[in-house]
Amino acid sequence: MTRRQKAITYLGLSLGLLLVIGPFVWTALSSLKPESEIRRDPPTFWPETFTLDNFVELFERVNIGQSFVNSLIVALVLVASNVLLCSMVGYAFAKLPFRGKNLAFSLVMIQMAIPAIVLMTPQFVLIAKLGLVNTFAGIILPTLVGPLGVFMMRQFMQELPDELIHAARVDGAGEFRIFFRIILPLCGPPLATLGLITFLGAWNNFLWPAVVAQSEDMYTLPVALNILNGHEGTHYNLLVAGSVVVIAPILFIFIFLQRYFVQGIATTGIK
Repeated sequence: MTRRQKAITYLGLSLGLLLVIGPFVWTALSSLKPESEIRRDPPTFWPETFTLDNFVELFERVNIGQSFVNSLIVALVLVASNVLLCSMVGYAFAKLPFRGKNLAFSLVMIQMAIPAIVLMTPQFVLIAKLGLVNTFAGIILPTLVGPLGVFMMRQFMQELPDELIHAARVDGAGEFRIFFRIILPLCGPPLATLGLITFLGAWNNFLWPAVVAQSEDMYTLPVALNILNGHEGTHYNLLVAGSVVVIAPILFIFIFLQRYFVQGIATTGIK
């Protein structure tokens, strides 16, 4: 690659980076502006007046602490359940022979193509009949196991050598011991990727928690922030401050797990 080609490549990558991080930087800076400056036309990029009043008012108007804990509980439970259960199902599809395996996997793939909003009404009817409306169980159960996670883990486990499993069976190991002692320790990158994707989906999910959670003490963060967009008008200063509160944990988690995330994407057949 010539020097000119390198310069063009770096320029293109730099422009792409600005397009990606630009909205996040603007949101973070806007959270430090008074509302009058946010509404100014033309808008300012760098705050003329720095203030933390937006965050103070946000915590006074909305029960952010409880909503943060609710989001954390939902996200962590879903990460744990998807990492464990999707891995177990993926292992069965990848390494265990059983009747109807191809048909069952085809049904999983079909489920990936069905929009979640199509299933929302029957899911809510079922949750209501079980008496789980306005509970953590009602928010969590519909996404306890995701088809994307099953697909990811199956794709990765298919590449693991069968000789490892055969040798363990010869030594008398059962399937659960093989799964927990041999298979899972080899699945670090896809597990990290699945955990991150699941956490992002659970943390940012708005529609289903808004339907199931019917009292403020059960609201997750996205639902709680929607209170600021009410009959009194939209409070943009509080919305951008709330967005920073929502984005910050995701950003730190991604920075910590980005190496595993890239490895997982590269090794599970997702393009």
